[in-house]
This record gives sequence, structure tokens and C-alpha cells, in this order.
Amino acid sequence: MRFRDSVIWITGASSGIGEALCQKFCNEGAHIVLSARRVEELQRVAKTCNGPGEILVRPLDICDLAEIDQAAEAVLHKFGRVDVLVNNAGLTQRARVIDAELSVYRNIMDVNFFGPLMMTKALLPSMIRRKAGKIVCVTSVAGKYGSPMRSGYNAAKHALHGFFDSLREEVYADGIDVTLAVPGAVQTNISLNALRGDGSPYDKMDPFLENGMSTGECAGRIIDAVHSGKREILIAEGMARRNVWLKRWSPKLLSKVMRQRRTNTRYVRQNNIEG
Repeated sequence: MRFRDSVIWITGASSGIGEALCQKFCNEGAHIVLSARRVEELQRVAKTCNGPGEILVRPLDICDLAEIDQAAEAVLHKFGRVDVLVNNAGLTQRARVIDAELSVYRNIMDVNFFGPLMMTKALLPSMIRRKAGKIVCVTSVAGKYGSPMRSGYNAAKHALHGFFDSLREEVYADGIDVTLAVPGAVQTNISLNALRGDGSPYDKMDPFLENGMSTGECAGRIIDAVHSGKREILIAEGMARRNVWLKRWSPKLLSKVMRQRRTNTRYVRQNNIEG
């Protein structure tokens, strides 16, 4: 068990990749702190975690700094340390820039960028004092290139890469690893909870997510990367993986691909671009 007796704190733990990470870290012998806003779902996930470690359900709104500070104090008091922080909570959108209200962008940035930033700052001093710790951020291929209808989400994920790449260089001498996990299409409910331009829920399952990688496989790859101290791991197949490489080697071609995709009738209908 590679993480036996390690204390792992996972945000966005009530479903999707976060839920799978809880289960797999538990199987590795770790003590798990599960955080998200939905208490009932956290309790459900906790019941599925069968391992020798302790499970702590700690409801949390990662947009609330006071809640984060209180939670960090409580977790550190109970366990004495956090060995691995996994910033996993996320929120996306399905709206054109011209149609999206400013409040939608603020909400997306709070959840996807400022939440992980505040969680990291709350635990970083204790890790530096111990000269040990691992900070993980689950970003997305959206942090590698832009795509229509997701401008706020893409912006937040790009910001995460800039922040955590910078942090890695600052804390290297303190014995702290920083790992960016970059998934592509994974079978989660993130599109159901996406925000339309007016802030209402999108409430649709995107076909590419429905047919994507299982959360279990994605979580397994993340844990392997964390254990080996990888700086970054791309967890994507097919079109998403191709787009990452096109952005690096032929951005003009990627732009052409994106524009063709946007004008495709099926894509327009699925993403409600005209309504």
C-alpha cells in the first residue's frame, strides 16, 4: 500500500473523479478527508471506502475562505498533518461569451481557481514546516487550449497551470511535490452541472463525456503520478489528446479544427448554441 497511513484531503469528493480518488486512496491504506458541499453524497461516498484508514467527512464550500481556514485547522488538529492535498472540485459552462453574465465568470473562477488557491494556501505553511507534502490539482485539457462555449472554464484552467507551475518552483527546496493532472473526456456529471449564460444549469450530458474514460481509470492514473512525483500527467485519449499536441505544434490547424467543430450541425444542436 503506497499511501498507507498518509492523510489525503480531496475536494470535490462527492462524485466523479473525486469519488473514485477517495475509493482508490482508501484501498492504498490512506486516511481520507472528503470535502464538498453535499453532505449526503459525501456520506454515501464514505460508505463505499473500505480500507484500514480513517474516513473523515468534512463538508466545505471551497469559495468560502473562512470555511476553508476553519476546516484546515480542524483537519490539522485531528491528524497533525495533511500529506496530500487533491484540489479536484470544478465547475464548467456552456455559453458563448456574448451571452454569459459576469456573475457566471466570477462563479467559475471562484470554484476552479480561487478555491484551489485558498485550499493550498491554508495547508502550505504546515507542509513547509514539515518539509514534506504533495499538492495535486486536477485541471483539464481545457487548460491547454481554448474551445467555444467554455471560455470561463478554459480561462480558469489556464490560470491553474500558471499558478501551480509557479508554486512548484517556489516549494521545490521545501520537499513539496506539485502535480498537475490533466484529464480529457471522463465519465462525470460535470456537463449536467455546467452553467448557461444566465447562470442556470445546463442539465445535459455531453455525449463525449458519456463515452469517455471511466473515473476509476482516471483516478488510478492520477494516483500513480502522485506516487512517482510527476510534474504533470496528460490523461486523455483521442481528439482531446490530439488537440493538446496540435496546440503546441500547429495552433493554426487546431483553430481550423475548432471552427469546423463549432459549425457542425450536430455540435451546435447538442450545445444549444442558438438557444
